[in-house]
Amino acid sequence: MLRTITLGSCISVQGTFVKTMPDGRVVVKVDDTVFSGKPVVRQN
Repeated sequence: MLRTITLGSCISVQGTFVKTMPDGRVVVKVDDTVFSGKPVVRQN
């Protein structure tokens, strides 16, 4: 499943979901690189 996270104030990364950390951050994997950041929330 693809997830989008933000790194800092203006950088977003979209990758394959790996796990959710206890503090609420989400970990995604892009190729061989793993990123963690705040999840992007869908707004209606």
